[in-house]
Amino acid sequence: MNNKKYRHEIKFLINKSSATILKERLLSIMDVDANGKEGYFIRSLYYDTPLSDAYYEKIDGVEYRTKYRIRMYNGDDKFIRLEKKIKDNDMTAKEQITISKKELENILNDKFSIYDVEDNLLKEFLIEIKTKHLMPSVIVDYDRFALTYPISDVRVTFDYNIKSGKYDYNLFNYNNDYFEVIDDNMIVLEVKFNDMLPDTIRGVLTTIPSIRNAFSKFAICRSVK
Repeated sequence: MNNKKYRHEIKFLINKSSATILKERLLSIMDVDANGKEGYFIRSLYYDTPLSDAYYEKIDGVEYRTKYRIRMYNGDDKFIRLEKKIKDNDMTAKEQITISKKELENILNDKFSIYDVEDNLLKEFLIEIKTKHLMPSVIVDYDRFALTYPISDVRVTFDYNIKSGKYDYNLFNYNNDYFEVIDDNMIVLEVKFNDMLPDTIRGVLTTIPSIRNAFSKFAICRSVK
């Protein structure tokens, strides 16, 4: 591994009734994410190569892989992020910057010159667009409720209403009917932490039935026929 900040990331599939119980128990020891007391809506536009390298690396379980996405929260075009997600075995890292709507439009319309860019992540992304021919591959929509805990920077998220916009790459179009990709009764539970998961949280997580699953919203949304 390099010097990036890597974190543990564990994923589970649980049903809605278990999720409700788990939330109640975790709320006694964790805080609700300050960015969304009632939860929030996430829309991500993922990029991939013409040969779908990022998709097949995930499907094939390649140990070290990266992918880029452009992400918005609650439809707010004044807060847009370019993110690079890095997976190295069972650890993950993320690089991110905030970009403007105008910068996003320049990216989408191929109007950026790498010589006019100072940020390293944006410059790297633009170079990969040119050299690897990265292009929009899928939009992923979902709702998220998040809890935080200061020790080991624990973050527990509940993701639901996961939908695929495989055939629409317009981040600002909310009129299309996207495809539901998992059973409406299921929730994707993600647990992220730095060095170790505190025993108090680990203990609560073991009280509800769950199935550990290397669930990828990107991959399942790409798989829509």
